[in-house]
Amino acid sequence: MLKVRIIPVVLLQGYSVVKSIRFSEMRNQGNPITVARIYDTRNVDELILLDIEASRNKTTIDLFTIEDIASQCFMPLTVGGGLRSLDEISAVLAKGADKVSINSMARKNDGFIREASAMFGSQCIVVAIDAIWHESSHRVYSHLDREPTDVNVLDWAKRVEELGAGEILLNSVDRDGTMEGCDLALVRQICEAVSIPVIAVGGVSRPEDGVSLVRAGASAVGASSIFHFTSFTPESLRLELAAKGYPVRREPKIEW
Repeated sequence: MLKVRIIPVVLLQGYSVVKSIRFSEMRNQGNPITVARIYDTRNVDELILLDIEASRNKTTIDLFTIEDIASQCFMPLTVGGGLRSLDEISAVLAKGADKVSINSMARKNDGFIREASAMFGSQCIVVAIDAIWHESSHRVYSHLDREPTDVNVLDWAKRVEELGAGEILLNSVDRDGTMEGCDLALVRQICEAVSIPVIAVGGVSRPEDGVSLVRAGASAVGASSIFHFTSFTPESLRLELAAKGYPVRREPKIEW
């Protein structure tokens, strides 16, 4: 069994870190460099940095921010936000990112996934899928239109794998930022349908929720609110996973 990863997801809006609730209400969390440094000291396995306004504003995530974070933090870094070309992906990787996350452009032109995977390697390409329950099924949610699309999440996940993506970042819009528990049915459905790793995000409120996500098939636990608004830390999740017999990337340390 692959070792389970614990991955904080950091959302950028301009030059500030924010945390959303169901992709709408935004709470400011401060400076991205400071937030990244804190996660680095807490020995997280990876960090995901997403500019949530880049696609709508037809910009890309700020390269100077990426460079600053990459130069001071030593965990693998995945970066996403407004990436629309191979040149833009190349620029992000050159600034220190280890992987890129693509979303809107992948849906606009799914051949972009194949092109990016062929040029940079599938291990470098993460496709983000935002899922929302709509009219009796999970549909892909559009950041640009701020509403559900007619694309079925299960069908899109299968297509993403076929096109060469190395990983899926699966976010439940309905559970985003709520800390009310995870959409385990969604995670289980997608994980059973694809063979590539799935990072499950949305609704984690306690370490036990991380265990539930892994039991549902997730390869990594993505979270944010739990680390900002509770006393739980990435190490809390790591200890719980290890206690339940799941292999983790780093040796857990007992917290006092």
